[in-house]
Amino acid sequence: MEELRRIAFETVMRACGFASLAIFCIMIGFSFEPRIAFQAGGFLTLVMVGVLYFKAIEARTKDYRRTEMWLYLPEELRPPQAYAQFVSATVLRETYLTFARWTALISVAMWALALAASLLDV
Repeated sequence: MEELRRIAFETVMRACGFASLAIFCIMIGFSFEPRIAFQAGGFLTLVMVGVLYFKAIEARTKDYRRTEMWLYLPEELRPPQAYAQFVSATVLRETYLTFARWTALISVAMWALALAASLLDV
């Protein structure tokens, strides 16, 4: 079970890393106007929260054999087929929701920075 959690964490973290890189590049594009850059970052991270939440809901019904986590899991560590769907869905759902919470906090921070930039008239 712990190996499932580790692999799920790595796969979701990699996906979030790529999304964060895209958000960062967009924010750099707006770097001439800090308020707009942080608003764009806050909005896009909020979209990422929505995607992660949708993936958490989808994890309950998605076939476990078609997940990236299952492909990375060595065959000797795979749970028996009788409860593999339940275990995989539970682990993926928890992982997606964890990353959604962290991303929501980052979104709040970006919106707060946008508000601060607006109040300071930067």
